Amino acid sequence: MSKKIPALSIFFPFWNEEENIEKVVKYAIPVAQKAAMKWEIIMVDDGSSDNTLTIAKRLVKEDSRLKIVSHKPNRGYGAALKEGFENAKYELVVFNDGDGQFNFSEVSKFIDKISNSDIVVGYRKKRLDHPFRHILMNLLKVWDFIFFGFYYRDIDCGFKMFRKDALNRIMPFKSEGAMITTEIFAKAKKMNLKITQVEVNHYKRQYGNQSGGNLRVIIRAIRESFILWKDINYGRN
Repeated sequence: MSKKIPALSIFFPFWNEEENIEKVVKYAIPVAQKAAMKWEIIMVDDGSSDNTLTIAKRLVKEDSRLKIVSHKPNRGYGAALKEGFENAKYELVVFNDGDGQFNFSEVSKFIDKISNSDIVVGYRKKRLDHPFRHILMNLLKVWDFIFFGFYYRDIDCGFKMFRKDALNRIMPFKSEGAMITTEIFAKAKKMNLKITQVEVNHYKRQYGNQSGGNLRVIIRAIRESFILWKDINYGRN
């Protein structure tokens, strides 16, 4: 990244991340200042039951370039991403999971690639979370290849960048749970969008709990997958 880009929308989905939100957002601010002439950071609160929203409100008072989108009750990861996409106002949009497991300064890798791509997606150099999550990711890759005909190294990596015009071609999204990433890739494939993959580092979660591996989330993802398959194959975007 040799020079600043004109503008960048950044958003983080948060659900019960009171111990992570301030650190994540305050780390991203100088990165955004270095990367873009104009920028915004959107904190998406997915119905947190802890102090996540209270902390977000305090951060907004400290910097007018920070914004909050909040809904209750908790609706799911996909719902949080949808809110971020719909509220982002600049031509480049990047999201990063709000659990502190990525180094947001690596956004420079995405910016370097986006000029020749519609979407740039991260893949984790070494995934540092529970082994069961590794199993789920590999099952998801097989599932997506069989049902939707695509393969990527790290489908559910929570670090992705989009051109706004590309997003507009594949929105609106229906999935409100974990299947949102499959929906993004499936619709991008249908629209012949160019997707580039970049390697990112992954770090162990220091605070809070992961929810992506619980049974309720998995069952919801399977149900949403079948709905998506029907929509894709019957010509509805």
